[in-house]
Amino acid sequence: MGLQGLDCVTLNLDPGADMVPYSPDVDIRDWIRLSEVMEDYQLGPNGAQIVSSDLMALNIREWEPVVKALDTNYVLVDTPGQMELFTFRESSSVIIDGLDRESSFLVFLSDPQLSKFPNGFVSTLMLCALTHFRFSLPILNVLSKVDLLSEPELEAILEWSREPEALNSALMEMTYPSQSLINMEFFKAMETVGMFRALTPVSSEDFTGMEDIYDAVQQVFMGGEDLSSD
Repeated sequence: MGLQGLDCVTLNLDPGADMVPYSPDVDIRDWIRLSEVMEDYQLGPNGAQIVSSDLMALNIREWEPVVKALDTNYVLVDTPGQMELFTFRESSSVIIDGLDRESSFLVFLSDPQLSKFPNGFVSTLMLCALTHFRFSLPILNVLSKVDLLSEPELEAILEWSREPEALNSALMEMTYPSQSLINMEFFKAMETVGMFRALTPVSSEDFTGMEDIYDAVQQVFMGGEDLSSD
């Protein structure tokens, strides 16, 4: 965004993050901290994470005006990594509506270590499809941390995402025929509803794929033209 001359702000929505590898412009931990929720509600880490997710929505009128006051057209929102804390909580819809649903775009991060196995790859496709179904928003499926994969592993994953037959063959070669059959049926269902699409490989270490994410957002909101700074 900076290279394109576009102003944007970052919003951290993970109250349980011990360390955030960037300096967020707005940080939910200024209002809600996991350690304090654990103490106040006498909960363990897992229960406190769920309560914290709901508290973010309940207290949105406290922190949402701070985001809006920064007067920018673009907000990069970093949500909790655990899907059960965001995708599968009703509080997430409240947050999306509060920030502006009509102008929202989702980036789904597929785990590279899970994706390098055929059945794991199908599982990540399913999770992305569930997220898309849950929010009904434009979504880009990103293969994150590709710097952790070997070149052959990355090539195999990208081939599965581009060529259904390649994935079909890899599933058939698995040692557990019953599991392969189930995965193949899931795969066929997602292909039918249009959720089978090429992955975008990304690494924050060397900035691989960052322009591809930008291009995808461009395509959705501006029909391929550069994003507006107005």
